[in-house]
Parts: sequence; structure tokens; C-alpha cells
Amino acid sequence: MELNIVAPEQELPLERAYVVNMSIKSFKGRKNVEVHLFRGHWDPEELQSYDWTKILGKSLQEMEDGEKDAVRAIMEAFTRRERDHLVQYLQNRYAGRLTVINSAALPFPVPSGVVPLADMPEDENMGRIRLDKVPNYSLDFAVHGFYDLSAHPPILRDEEP
Repeated sequence: MELNIVAPEQELPLERAYVVNMSIKSFKGRKNVEVHLFRGHWDPEELQSYDWTKILGKSLQEMEDGEKDAVRAIMEAFTRRERDHLVQYLQNRYAGRLTVINSAALPFPVPSGVVPLADMPEDENMGRIRLDKVPNYSLDFAVHGFYDLSAHPPILRDEEP
């Protein structure tokens, strides 16, 4: 399994800024399925604790609904500690099933038009994995993953998964 942790190129305006994705060798009849991981829940008090004017240029009260998507995308991100624990968990629990784990910092300012992963629709190709619902889940924060099967080739019958 390959591990790619990219250090931020600039000083981050807050610690909650790290994104993680993984690639599963074989998942639902597809190979090398990329799964974008995100925090499934967060404390509303944490949301209120940040100086959004400093981070995004406007307070929460000044933002319009579409601008608040950037806030939600940030709240879905991980801190460095959470990222490190998540990566360690994935390496220990799923090493044989993963081809790669990637992590980088969000770009700041967060681009407009970003859609929070929790808002991505679910259908026959797109869905969520709720890692925190798996037996013996050991992290102290909820992790969900979004995938799109249509972006990955099917496993052919004569291929090894």
C-alpha cells in the first residue's frame, strides 16, 4: 500500500484543514475505487469557535447559503491529529485491501462552488461508507467516505481482485 502525505505549502488559517482519500482494491465489483473520507459529525460549538472572517473573509451571519458550503467543507476536514490517527487506523485495519492513502491540506481560501461531501447524492453508482458503523471501530470521531463507482473500471471475471 502506498502512502502519500503532502505537507501544506503555506501556513494554514486553522488546524481543521486536512483531507484524506483512499483507494480500495476491490469494492462492489469495481477495482481501485477512490473513497473521499470526511468527518460525519461535528460539534456545533466548534463551528461557532472559529473566526470565519479571518478564514473566509466573512462572518457566518454575513454569508449567503452557497458561501456556507465552504464552511461545511472545512468542518468535514480533519485536524492533523485526526488525520494521523485515521491514517494509522486504515493502515492497521485495511492495509491488505487498500492500494493507496492520500492526504493534503485544503487550499485556502477555499474555492467557491465547493460541495460538502455529505451533500453528494447517493444512487446506484454513488454512495457512502460509514466507517464508524463497522464493528470494533476505534477512532473517537465519526468518519464517512464518499465514492462514485462509475469512475472506476469493473473487475473482469478472470482478474484477481
